[in-house]
Amino acid sequence: METVCSYCGVGCKFEIQEHGRLRGVKSYPINRGRSCAKGLSLSDTLEINRLTTPLMRDTTEDAFGSARYDEAIARIAQAIQNTVPDRVALYLSGQMLNEDYYVANKLAKGFIGTPHCDTNSRTCMASAVVGYKKTLGVDYVPVRMEDIDTTNLLILIGANPAEAHVVLMQRIKKARKRGLKVVVIDPRRTATAKEADLYLPIRPGRDIDLINALMRRLIAEGFHDEAFIHAHTEGFETLIEGLLALDEDSLIKSAGITTEDFEKLVTLWCENERIITGWTMGLNQALQGTENNLAVITLHLITGQINRPGCGPLSLTGQPNAMGGREVGGLATTLAVHLDYTETNRAKVAEFWQTDRLPIAGGLTAYEMLQAAHRGELDVLIICHTDPIYHLPNRRFVEEAIARVSLVVEINAYEGSETAPHAHIRLPAVPFGYKEGTQTNLDRTLTRVEAFEPKGDLLQDWEIFARIGQALGHEKAFDYADTRAVFEEYQAMTRLSEREHLNIFDADYEALKTEPFVWGEGVLSSNRFFTPSQRAQLHFVTTNPHPEEPDEDYPFLLLTGRTRDQWHSGSKTAQIEKLHKYKPLRFVEIHPKDAAYLGIAEGQSVTISSRYGTLTTEARFADLRPGTLFIPISDRRVNYLTSGRIDPYSKEPDYNHTAVRIGVAG
Repeated sequence: METVCSYCGVGCKFEIQEHGRLRGVKSYPINRGRSCAKGLSLSDTLEINRLTTPLMRDTTEDAFGSARYDEAIARIAQAIQNTVPDRVALYLSGQMLNEDYYVANKLAKGFIGTPHCDTNSRTCMASAVVGYKKTLGVDYVPVRMEDIDTTNLLILIGANPAEAHVVLMQRIKKARKRGLKVVVIDPRRTATAKEADLYLPIRPGRDIDLINALMRRLIAEGFHDEAFIHAHTEGFETLIEGLLALDEDSLIKSAGITTEDFEKLVTLWCENERIITGWTMGLNQALQGTENNLAVITLHLITGQINRPGCGPLSLTGQPNAMGGREVGGLATTLAVHLDYTETNRAKVAEFWQTDRLPIAGGLTAYEMLQAAHRGELDVLIICHTDPIYHLPNRRFVEEAIARVSLVVEINAYEGSETAPHAHIRLPAVPFGYKEGTQTNLDRTLTRVEAFEPKGDLLQDWEIFARIGQALGHEKAFDYADTRAVFEEYQAMTRLSEREHLNIFDADYEALKTEPFVWGEGVLSSNRFFTPSQRAQLHFVTTNPHPEEPDEDYPFLLLTGRTRDQWHSGSKTAQIEKLHKYKPLRFVEIHPKDAAYLGIAEGQSVTISSRYGTLTTEARFADLRPGTLFIPISDRRVNYLTSGRIDPYSKEPDYNHTAVRIGVAG
């Protein structure tokens, strides 16, 4: 039996061997037998730290008591019926499969009638979604991972695949042996940067300045693609007018790199025929996250580096099914299956689902839900396979907010989340190894997830949401025989788009066991985009002053990110001792010069404070820009420090620009 990994967006396939051991499948085109330590440890997590019994209590001051699913679901349904749809919210997760997402989204928007159904993909990929939609007209990643095998130059900006997408990095290393050049742009000399032909230690928050300087130079030296721009884009006149008004030297200085390194970057771009730019949280999780994406995609459009093999802007999705959640419609800003809120789309979806309860417009996004809760505007919050107390910014504010919600429901496969102490109902759901369905990796590849243990009496996520729908009186709408039935209804719904780019309706559920399906292949190959004019939209953006820059009280900037062998809060990986050998769960990286100035020794206990909170951890020396600190997200306390600011377009939190101070603890 074979199944697909439940960690990052690469989507490796494993063979399930005797005693539950896993081995990479050599014939699978994504990983070709490669694997990482996290993935191979999945079989070790099946019974570790598991939540196996429904739990209920009246108040968060009470102890939990055991319950039955039907009792808990009846209470949830009653609470929903006792309020209005706009005071109900669902917060979903890239850990859910497409079928789980589909039923949850259908329940929320179609039958409860609340638009407040969002996913934690909002906190990592929303800026990329908005960037693609504003430029290409649709949420569509126009690059496949296999393009790395044929590209000449790979630019990684705000991305660290050596730790966040390990098997993809193995592919990059193999491509380097045949001549691939790699540029890494990052304030930290990460494990990825150590593999680069050119490393640019950019100042945090100055990515747009560097990209603008590069675009300005390429246009000045005639390395833009005039034929492509004229035939397939709009907005070039505005772009070039804006770029020419900028000073190249000032942009380079603002970006914090040397003129010599900038010239190397220009030369690499001009000398290579096929170029991919890959990015992830370093660009997305920013106050200007959307504009960072617009700059990258515009750079590729004006040089014609798109819609050809080995070319294009490649957002590296973090979670295993963050892409699938976007396809299903799990974001609060979409209705369903890549359909935005319009009267035409509402009519289509209402007819398909046979409902008259659809919201009129998009709802609250992840952090906005908690802001509404803080104002006392939410009565029911259902959280599935995510941990908002841990991962949403400005944790003290989030804790205050969730305490004001009358009924908090946590659906989780594991014990020990930071959200659990704030819940009234906790429902167990089956984890990887027990669930069945489909998920979509970072380059639109749809695959089957297989259960290699019977799930017993526990429910899969979609079954829980279906039972809530039935308890609300919608028996027919949520009467599914099995996971395949959910998938096939979802498939049929993907036909609602007039664009028919989301051609998941062409996939075969059984065939997905052995062969992946890639949706949307070739839909942009003719350079006809999904905008009203069918032309890609170019955008001129500039760096805006950030409201929170370092000062005398808080002289450092905090960066956050993943480490190689840990996953989010560590509800699984933190329990596996062998995964701690690479890096511990808690530490702060500081430049040795900064440490020497402050009298901090390596390994010493230090306290980091921001305007929002404080934590104490261990100092580790690292090669990162002086004046910056890095704390991994495996430290569950990290968001006591972050600000709660969000990008105005994508509503994605700004996790990488918080002013802090650091000193010896005590």
